[in-house]
Amino acid sequence: MLIKLEKFFDKFAAFIGNITGILMILMMINVFYDVIMRYFFNTGSIGMQEMEWHLFSVVFLLGIAYSLNEDGHVRVDVIYDGLSHKKKAVINIAGTFLFLIPFAALIGFGSLDFVYEAFKTAEISGDPGGLTHRWIIKAFVPGSMALLNFVAVGFIIKNINVYRGIHGQDHKHQELSV
Repeated sequence: MLIKLEKFFDKFAAFIGNITGILMILMMINVFYDVIMRYFFNTGSIGMQEMEWHLFSVVFLLGIAYSLNEDGHVRVDVIYDGLSHKKKAVINIAGTFLFLIPFAALIGFGSLDFVYEAFKTAEISGDPGGLTHRWIIKAFVPGSMALLNFVAVGFIIKNINVYRGIHGQDHKHQELSV
């Protein structure tokens, strides 16, 4: 049962990772367009420049959940690397429950008023020609924290499986070695 749940969460995180990758390509196209227009045609668009940082923000915010699932997040590896898989799993589970989930919930719930205020006031860019509907980009803050907590549940399940010895976090490496 836990293996099926882990695979579901892995597929969900991979989907988020694919969306993030597509957005990264769109951001690169946007930057390329902006640079070409600015340096070769002496023109530009405030909206396109703002779209760059909007896309970067979304890539970063969605990438947080994907990074957790891929075990690419930052931690102090000096001690962690030398531990057994079971001890690593216990640290991951405890850290997720004690730090990650409360922190993500705090940011998520704390940013709801921020998003609501932007929506209620129909906040737009302060620059002429800038983007409208600023609440959409701001909504990615609580949305990404909800995604992070959702993926954190899968991360906990994965580490429970590691602790139980069903398969280690190295199951990707095991697949490669077969």
